[in-house]
Amino acid sequence: MDALANLLDGPRAREAFLLRAVMEPPWSVRIEDRAPLCLMTMARGEAWVVPDTGAPRRLGPGDVAVVRGPDPYTVADSPDTPPQAWILPGEECRTADGRDLAEAMALGVRTWGNRADGSTTLLIGTYPLDGEISARLLDALPPLLVLDGEVWDCPLMPWLGEEIVRDEAGQSAVLDRLLDLLLIAVLRAWFARPEARAPAWYRALGDPVVGRALRLLQNNPAHPWTVAGLAAKAGVSRAALARRFTALVGEPPMAYLTGWRLALAADLLREPDATLTAVARQVGYGSAFALSAAFKRIRGVSPREHRARGSADPAG
Repeated sequence: MDALANLLDGPRAREAFLLRAVMEPPWSVRIEDRAPLCLMTMARGEAWVVPDTGAPRRLGPGDVAVVRGPDPYTVADSPDTPPQAWILPGEECRTADGRDLAEAMALGVRTWGNRADGSTTLLIGTYPLDGEISARLLDALPPLLVLDGEVWDCPLMPWLGEEIVRDEAGQSAVLDRLLDLLLIAVLRAWFARPEARAPAWYRALGDPVVGRALRLLQNNPAHPWTVAGLAAKAGVSRAALARRFTALVGEPPMAYLTGWRLALAADLLREPDATLTAVARQVGYGSAFALSAAFKRIRGVSPREHRARGSADPAG
């Protein structure tokens, strides 16, 4: 499966948290949840995203913002409004003196805010993405990106806004998929912009030869790929593929495959029930020993050490 699909298909991605915030000015919420990624869309009214470093950005109806964590930031009706609520890890909401606001600001099905008829409505999706595969995309994003609703029209946003207030069977599954589709659309639109610094491999996906080779490697890393076999699938000579792939991606095909396999293995090893043998088979290594040797050689730590570090990380 390719990088965008992997970004959203891991077990931790399924823990995404989605809510509808309804606010009446003056309001200001300090976000300190350390989430790696937050997506916000403006359904009504306006808001400001105020990072601790960098300029505040205004959001109007139809605008979409993506904030890359874990650094804190503020969302408010105005950049000058002092925070009245703090969002902490574990979806806790408290005042400055520590008073729990969860019950006081609950307004119904997946709805939160300071007034049910507030003039501002935001849809907010928070992803706990922190894996090796997701980092390949997220590290290329700015701390804050905004897509203007006037020049970027996405039909998913009204549908998401209608679905989030329903309390019907299957709602969670529908919302998860709508949120995923919206995030993929945002990332595609952003990386297509001239100011975006898309990773070399992402840009190479648009090449008719190298893009096909990349998808083959990403979609089936367990296959015993060779440059010759990959070139045959891509319809070019071995030398032509190696030359073109290296020029566009920045490394040879087999070096890219090794990095992809080990990144997948690193994510899989963080799952408590995954065995080293099963992970090795899933990412294309013939044995646990072969995976351990490659992991140690390339990453400098053993799979066991990597797993132990992930378990010790409070955010992991």
